[in-house]
Amino acid sequence: MSDTLWKGRDDASEMGDTRRLFQIVRTDPAGYGAGDAVLLGFASDAGVRRNHGRPGASRGPEAIRRMLANLPTHDLERFWDVGDVVCEGDLLETAQQAQARKVSAVLAAGALPVTLGGGHEVAWASFQGLAGHLAEEGGAPPRILIVNLDAHFDLRTSRPGSSGTPFDQILEYGRNHGLPIRYACLGVSPVGNTRGLYDHARALDVFYVEDMDMQERHLAERLRQINALLAEADLVYLTIDLDVLPAGVAPGVSAPSALGVPLSVVEACALAVKRSGKLRLADIAEMNPDHDIDHHTARAAARLAWHLLRP
Repeated sequence: MSDTLWKGRDDASEMGDTRRLFQIVRTDPAGYGAGDAVLLGFASDAGVRRNHGRPGASRGPEAIRRMLANLPTHDLERFWDVGDVVCEGDLLETAQQAQARKVSAVLAAGALPVTLGGGHEVAWASFQGLAGHLAEEGGAPPRILIVNLDAHFDLRTSRPGSSGTPFDQILEYGRNHGLPIRYACLGVSPVGNTRGLYDHARALDVFYVEDMDMQERHLAERLRQINALLAEADLVYLTIDLDVLPAGVAPGVSAPSALGVPLSVVEACALAVKRSGKLRLADIAEMNPDHDIDHHTARAAARLAWHLLRP
């Protein structure tokens, strides 16, 4: 990760606090602690290729950082960027393990890891980091809620893993290790998931809401449901697949959505999770700059990341 990504407009000659994120980011690999936010990148196309999607997501973290750099700090005083894990070729499992170690280290420091992807195979890496951290902590297993804003269930059962399998891998891990996990997938596209995937989701007791029920007029009810799920959890992992957004807002993804969920709704749901005080880690996946238009997708991703980084 190059420091040259973190550059932007300098308004120091203007009144008041004019700082932007590029002026407060810290890129040293250590020094963060409890309450800090830490950016990590997962530069991978391997999972998307395995899932027969459009490659290009490996450059997603860089594209999002470029849009983040010039955003105003507001009440954010500092945050860290500890760089990318790069998946070489098809060595996905090796990269996921390396990413998991970085996530675990951030969690051990009491900081909030916010990972930028990369394909949604990042979710299996993020979760492994959480699971490793929880194992080191010991004690009774916490009730984990996964909130996934996504057009797809990503519950494919084929192995080796891909961008389409992470939540099946996670739920399988939970069953095998006595870890209580509730999976909520919000924004599911009925034209993007087979009957078999719906049946599998129901068999796994997945809480899901389809995209047509995730529009602005449904927001109050969706927030009520999210808050009910949050009340039953000890900690939350939030993951956002940018293909949940309408194609006009997020063209730069592997599988653009014909309908999608408005950015305002995605943002409100993410903020509800954050404000619960139970958010332990988050990631934003499927940013594909090869197919972006005028940085539309990168700007949407940066806005979401900006909210997650702020206190």
